Amino acid sequence: MLPALILALAALGAAALRLWSYRAQMLEMARILEETPAESNLRLTVRMSGTAPRRLCQAVNSRLEEGRQLRLETAKREQALKYTMACISHDIRTPLAGAVGYLQLLGGEPDRQAAYLPIVGKRLKELEGLLDELFLYTRLLHETLPLECQEIPALPPLWDALAELYPQLRAAGAEPELRFDREDLRVWANAEALGRVYRNLIANALRHGGGGLTISGQGGALRFSNPLPPGPQPDPEHLFDRFYQSSPARGKGGAGLGLAIVRELMERMGGQVSARITAGTLEIRLSFAVNRPS
Repeated sequence: MLPALILALAALGAAALRLWSYRAQMLEMARILEETPAESNLRLTVRMSGTAPRRLCQAVNSRLEEGRQLRLETAKREQALKYTMACISHDIRTPLAGAVGYLQLLGGEPDRQAAYLPIVGKRLKELEGLLDELFLYTRLLHETLPLECQEIPALPPLWDALAELYPQLRAAGAEPELRFDREDLRVWANAEALGRVYRNLIANALRHGGGGLTISGQGGALRFSNPLPPGPQPDPEHLFDRFYQSSPARGKGGAGLGLAIVRELMERMGGQVSARITAGTLEIRLSFAVNRPS
């Protein structure tokens, strides 16, 4: 009887010790979580044996890491937005200052209204375009622009974009050359976003190209090609980075976000965009998702 009682007491003592160890470890983990700053990279460790304590520790560390990554991503986006605002502020001030200057001239020279009002309108139109690009890019950056995609005809949005930009194309003498192996091409996309992609690519060719534009489609992909002007050529690897070659972009208008928006929109629709330069000709290729993204 006595040996059995001793064994029972020993087992009870071991269980009590284990429970005390569990309690001490839980309190220690709670203390560490309470005292550790939210930005810390510290991770919990467990000294107790058994599956349950290790599983709990791993789950807590996993949540801590998720929170850390979320904070890093938030900080990265905030920094990107600040950088965007700083870089575009010069571009916004330029057309605004020009419009204000001509309005001041109108106040003193009523007989010059016919000459100055179109210039004011042009400057304000430039400002509207800059703000539109900035607004769209920030929405894409912060993923607040929902894009509902479906299989749509690829070419009608292109015809609309060409019609919208026809006055600029005509003024530049850049009659587009169109080559398509099929006119019933269908792609997985959002019609409005795809139209914006087309408009940005055409505007980029007008603003930074050396004259001429060829738009072709073959094998489910679309290509926008234009000769480059003499001088330093862009790096295709960085062509879609925001504000890439910002100084030339400012000299020719635009916010330096057009191609960055193209990449963001294509990726949001499950597709890709790439660029290459061959014999002084820039080719931008749009590849669309073959099937509906999961």
